[in-house]
Amino acid sequence: MVDEAAPHVLVPIADGTEEIEAVCIIDVLRRAGVAVTVASVGALQVTASRGVKIVADCLIGDCRGQHYDLVVLPGGIPGAENLRDSEVLTAILKNQKQTGRWLGAICAAPAVVLSSHALLKGCAATAHPAFVDQLDDQTRADERVVVDGQCVTSRGPGTALEFALQLVALLCGEDKAKEVAAPMVLPG
Repeated sequence: MVDEAAPHVLVPIADGTEEIEAVCIIDVLRRAGVAVTVASVGALQVTASRGVKIVADCLIGDCRGQHYDLVVLPGGIPGAENLRDSEVLTAILKNQKQTGRWLGAICAAPAVVLSSHALLKGCAATAHPAFVDQLDDQTRADERVVVDGQCVTSRGPGTALEFALQLVALLCGEDKAKEVAAPMVLPG
């Protein structure tokens, strides 16, 4: 059971989402006691980039008007493109930015989704090496996880655990991130 006072996070998914990134983000945040809503921009069940089926909690339209402490996007192609093309998700992301709440994205999503909608203006970011050239500010593009302002970005499947633990640290504190990392046999 999740504490009502726990941070609330939205993880949008789509057909073609990178499953390692999506599941890692969802799993690690839930281990920290964060209230995570997984919302599909298409059908309730999506087929991820390597054929894994993921069932969302709800459709993205059900998330309109909700408050999220963080909206975090997994990457993958065509998953990130499908996220980018969702008008409902775009409105949620723009509201998140305008209200000064956290945005997160990994792999292709920082470039394909956030940059495409001008949501990384004024923020250093990173992305998958195949997409960093699409970032406005590439000064920190070689870093594994970048936090700048209210935006957190990361490179890809190989950085997904670090990224998820950074999200826990930002939402719940460093001690909680260490607590979550320890039984996972990760450096804390």
